[in-house]
Amino acid sequence: MEKNHKKVIVEISRVVLGLVFIFSGFVKAVDPWGSAYKIVDYFEAFEFTELNPFAIPLAFFQIAVEFGVGVCLLAGIYRRINSILALAIMLFMTPLTLYIAIANPVQDCGCFGDALVVSNWQTFYKNIFLLTAAIFVFLWYRLITPFFTIGTRFSAALWIYLFIVGVSCYCIYYLPILDFRPYKVGVNIPEKMEFPENAEPHRYETLLIYSKDGKQKKFTIHNYPQDDDTWTFVDSEPRLIKKGYEPPIHDFSITNDEGDDITDIVLSNPSYTFLLIAYKLGIAKDANVDKINDIYDFSQIKGYDFYAITSSLQDEIQEWIENTGAEYPFCTMDEITLKTIIRSNPGLLLIKDGTIINKWPNTRLPDMDEINILTDEINGENVPAVHNFRTVFLLTLFFIVPLFGLFLLDFFNHGKSRRLKKSEENISTTV
Repeated sequence: MEKNHKKVIVEISRVVLGLVFIFSGFVKAVDPWGSAYKIVDYFEAFEFTELNPFAIPLAFFQIAVEFGVGVCLLAGIYRRINSILALAIMLFMTPLTLYIAIANPVQDCGCFGDALVVSNWQTFYKNIFLLTAAIFVFLWYRLITPFFTIGTRFSAALWIYLFIVGVSCYCIYYLPILDFRPYKVGVNIPEKMEFPENAEPHRYETLLIYSKDGKQKKFTIHNYPQDDDTWTFVDSEPRLIKKGYEPPIHDFSITNDEGDDITDIVLSNPSYTFLLIAYKLGIAKDANVDKINDIYDFSQIKGYDFYAITSSLQDEIQEWIENTGAEYPFCTMDEITLKTIIRSNPGLLLIKDGTIINKWPNTRLPDMDEINILTDEINGENVPAVHNFRTVFLLTLFFIVPLFGLFLLDFFNHGKSRRLKKSEENISTTV
């Protein structure tokens, strides 16, 4: 193959590979807890639960490597080492995603966080394409055009990693600066729970479990041993045979301490309602419990409802009440749903008529003045705007400007070096 053809192939490959890595790393960086939860899903699927405490460090490592390798490939920084890293990542991920596609231990790989959910088979096909690109980049990395010289490439690489780690730290301490989940500010929860009139529901078949000689076997209603007395019926279970429409929010259900479902009561309340979300009280941060109690007292004065929602058992709830002096009522909900609603344990939501007015993490709970201003200005139909485009633009600008400055430094220094070299050659010729 001619060098020019190799050049075209490797440049296209590095751009595609770089952009996918950047996107994957960035959408994970704005939601590090989501990445950690997905890693825990993998650990539990492969029975490595003893590694669960390392989920957050591994999430940070994964984010930094993906984003860093992606930008470095685009910019031609440390071409050899980053081509090796890209190939190593794809050699690891491709067979892994093949196994996941076949065995289906997790619903989706989480490679693009909640920003873009793709099926396990789609992920595998995508990785085959990226592995091919990574091979080309690895073989012909010397043909990649570098945008930084040896003098500035270290500074550029350092800034790339400082930036993405900084974004991750901010989002794990506060809340994701970009919310890709269905519970973002401004969403009306009941509307997201609606099932369109013409939508097709999931289709299931019933599996019948029978036992014989100490071994269990699953049958359908068409082939179960109805006339064979040697088989004993054990149980039945549903099996999904065709996936239909699923509303963005399909698992939001609040149960009070008496076992009653109060979901409709909470979501149809025309006044303001505070929801204190703590998926596990046993590991919830209790540094700001006094402020939470103040917000509850404030809600009582104003006539607003206040519920604490958790997936914890009664003994954990009672321990939290004894340790914090909590007087607010406790309700229960599915743990995964609570983790999805807000990436803070505990975290606070303000809703009205089922619409999410605002969210606060435990590290930045609102004071009374902020709540007063918010509730005075919001009428339930005009919630705070979520400026995703502006956030992405400002972050991109903040990231690109230092790199562009280094590029200009390279450009002018390189030009100065060429002029100096040319001047020396002229002097040599004259002499």
